[in-house]
Amino acid sequence: MLRNIPSILSPDLLHALRAMGHGDDIVIADANFPAESIGPKCIRLDGISASDVLKAVLTLMPLDTFVDDPALTMQVVGDPDTIPEAMADFQKIIEETADNPVKIATLERFAFYERSSRAYAVVQTGESRLYGNIILKKGVVA
Repeated sequence: MLRNIPSILSPDLLHALRAMGHGDDIVIADANFPAESIGPKCIRLDGISASDVLKAVLTLMPLDTFVDDPALTMQVVGDPDTIPEAMADFQKIIEETADNPVKIATLERFAFYERSSRAYAVVQTGESRLYGNIILKKGVVA
C-alpha cells in the first residue's frame, strides 16, 4: 500500500503514468471503446467509471501546458456540438482537479480513434455512458 495514491489506480496504470514522458497521450475509455484492438497497451479497470479514473489520474499527472488542447473527447456522431453527460462531467473534473484546468476540445470519431491508436496506453473502464472517452496529454512535472 502507498499513501496519497487513489486506490482505484492499479499497479499497471501507475506504471504507465510513471513511464510516460511529457507529450505522451493516455486514453481513458468507456466500456464500448475498441480498447483491445486499437493498438496501444490496454489497461482494464472494469467496474470503475471513466469520471472516477479521470479524477484519480489528474491527482498524479499534470496536463501539458505546451499544447493548445491537452484534453480531447470524441464528438457525437451527426451532432458535433452536443455535449454528452460524460463530457460535461469530465470538464467539471478538469476544472476542479487539474493543475492546468483547460477547456476540453473535441475530435471527430475516426480522428479520435486515430489519435488513440498512437497513445501510450488505453485505460478501458466500466463507464456505461456513451461518449465517455477522453485523451489526456501528459505535461512536465516541474
